[in-house]
Amino acid sequence: MRPVIALEGVSRTYPGPPPVTALHRVDMTVNRGEYIAIAGPSGSGKSTLLNLLGLLDRPTTGRYQLDGVDVAQLSESERTAVRGRRIGFVFQSFHLLTHRTAIENVMLAQLYDAIPRTQRLNTAQIALQRVGLGHRMHAVPTTLSGGERQRVAIARALANHPYLLLCDEPTGNLDSHTAATILDLLDELHSDGQTVLVITHDPVVADRAQRVVTIYDGQLTDNSVPHSCPRETRPNSQRPFEKNS
Repeated sequence: MRPVIALEGVSRTYPGPPPVTALHRVDMTVNRGEYIAIAGPSGSGKSTLLNLLGLLDRPTTGRYQLDGVDVAQLSESERTAVRGRRIGFVFQSFHLLTHRTAIENVMLAQLYDAIPRTQRLNTAQIALQRVGLGHRMHAVPTTLSGGERQRVAIARALANHPYLLLCDEPTGNLDSHTAATILDLLDELHSDGQTVLVITHDPVVADRAQRVVTIYDGQLTDNSVPHSCPRETRPNSQRPFEKNS
């Protein structure tokens, strides 16, 4: 199967004066079903890489293929559609609407495709049950613990059955015990066949991944030995998205 992510000579330079190159000719491949951590200190280029992978920014040079499509060549509207349908985001700060219930927050992920409310409701229920929050569907974020809020955020990210689950410091606002439960959940999702990419500065978080890639001064180094034998993954039944979808 073709890789979910294929970066070839990707660089990102921010205009000056003076110009600053935050990524230097990065090559990286992420295969379907892998669990990869991108680890590095502050200022290493993690945020720039995250923005490129999440289609929030474009590379200055190089090629980025997401499931075989060169996304750098897409229009902004096409990139927005791909981002909404094929990438699930999990952030350190949860980004939940405080005046909406858990299930309403998850349902928001499918508004882009104008899916009927009954279908969005059913999908959100399944996603919340998948992350262990079937009993908290109608709670608002202010009544949820930090771990529960992050689980809602993960459920929202899973609602569109993404090709890639992209996590930015997903345990950064959690205590160590709660963080461990979130990492256990990511392990479970990976075991179910989900492609997971975690960006982190925390070696404890990175150590849970199947493969660790380090970033320093905008350059990637993948010299890790997989932490364990690759987990068995089930085939992904999704059809590849089309450029003009």
